[in-house]
Amino acid sequence: MVRTKKVKIAGRFGARYGATIRKKVAEIEAMMRSPHKCPYCYSVGKVRRKAVGIWYCRKCKAIFTGGAYVPSTGL
Repeated sequence: MVRTKKVKIAGRFGARYGATIRKKVAEIEAMMRSPHKCPYCYSVGKVRRKAVGIWYCRKCKAIFTGGAYVPSTGL
């Protein structure tokens, strides 16, 4: 996978879509893939996204809903 210093994982888009959009995509994907805390067992780093808004804890096997890019939207 091709990456660059400025846009990191969004380097896969190459020169397409514009610099600002690629930077926003890189920021959102970094936030999505960062370690999150499970609301049930409170373990950090075990929560993964299964689909948009569906999150899964690999430790306690809990499946729960949340935001599209983060497990809790802060409401």
